[in-house]
Amino acid sequence: MRPFLLLASRDHDVVADDEYRAFCEYGGLESRDLHRVRAEAGPLPEIRLEDYSGVILGGSPYTASDPPESKSACQLRVEAEIGALLDRIVVEDFPFFGACYGVGLLGVHEGAVVDRRFGEPVGPVRVRLSPAGLIDPLCAGLETSFDAFVGHKEAVRTLPSSAALLAGSASCPVQMFRFRRNLYATQFHPELDLAGLERRVDAYRHSGYFPPEEAESVKERARVAHVHEPQRILRNFVERYAR
Repeated sequence: MRPFLLLASRDHDVVADDEYRAFCEYGGLESRDLHRVRAEAGPLPEIRLEDYSGVILGGSPYTASDPPESKSACQLRVEAEIGALLDRIVVEDFPFFGACYGVGLLGVHEGAVVDRRFGEPVGPVRVRLSPAGLIDPLCAGLETSFDAFVGHKEAVRTLPSSAALLAGSASCPVQMFRFRRNLYATQFHPELDLAGLERRVDAYRHSGYFPPEEAESVKERARVAHVHEPQRILRNFVERYAR
């Protein structure tokens, strides 16, 4: 099997390593099956899509829809390089899965309106599949509605007509979408389990997702949720596109 490629951009080593672990575990992948490139650490190497089964874009502390003048030089470089790779991915309709940050980058690339209107606080939300989601192969085996972990400042406000809306929630109408046949993104984190969420709360408590003094209450709210369905999406992605 050709490996999958994980594009990461987290500058916090503990969170970055835990994200990689989770994508491996819930995708049913060994470390040899998931190559990781940390885009924030330096320029992207040459990436030959034909060497991979698919590309996964992990989450990020970056907010894609922020004005360019507010972004760091590192963020501008990362987004330019990933954007250039997306040009190729979209043209080839190459298997792509973006988690959270992928909504912003793929959404903007394909003409969605992405802004801060539907940002959600860190914690669990109830996600419901759309009619299109009920028949999409990446959602096979999922319950019609399920709990998932979120935590994001931006979201899609409006999808273009070329996209298929696959899932939404009461607080964020676009939780999952597809472009063409093989380009997917979720606003929720399908790789995120409770332990991973607690690590991210500790790592990002001063990053504006919640008041720092509320970190423990954020963890408590997460502990009462039953988040086990979203991980099936990762396994479905891997099983569909492994080659």
